[in-house]
Amino acid sequence: MRARIALNIKSVNYELVEARPWDDQSQVLHESKSNPVMVHGDKSICESLNIVEYMDEIWPYAPSIFPFDPLKHVTARFWAGYLKDQWFPSLKAIGIAEGKDTRKAAIRQVEKGLVLLEGAFVKCSKGKAFFGEDQIGYLDIAFGCFLCLLRVEEKVNGIK
Repeated sequence: MRARIALNIKSVNYELVEARPWDDQSQVLHESKSNPVMVHGDKSICESLNIVEYMDEIWPYAPSIFPFDPLKHVTARFWAGYLKDQWFPSLKAIGIAEGKDTRKAAIRQVEKGLVLLEGAFVKCSKGKAFFGEDQIGYLDIAFGCFLCLLRVEEKVNGIK
C-alpha cells in the first residue's frame, strides 16, 4: 500500500503484480525473501519504506514525498523507524497476547505510542492536515498504512 500511494503521488504509471512467495512466477519475491518488492528495470528494491525513499529520489519532481528541510527529513525518518521497530510490534502483541495482564500491557504500550505519535503529529503538522503539513508525505505514508490494522485490533479486541 505504501509503495502504491507513493507511485500515485508521483503520478508514475506502474503495473501491480500480486504474487505469493510460494507461486512459481514470483522468482524476485522468492529470492528477496521480502514483501513488497519493486522491480524497476533490472533493479529490485525491497521493503515498502525503502521503495518509497527510492521513488522520491529517482522521480524527484514535485510533489516531493520527503520534506526538503534536512531536520524535517530526519524527523520523518525517525518517527517512521519508531513505527516500524516499536509501535507496530506492540500493536501486533495485542493479538498474540496470552492472558489478561499481558494483553492489557500490550494495549497500554499501543496507547502510549499513540500519545507520542499524536505529539509528533501536532509538532510536525503545524496545525495542518498531514504530518507533512499541507501535503501527504513520508510519515503520513508510513503511519497511514497502520490505521486499518488499528481499526481491526479495536474491533477484534473490543477496545477503542
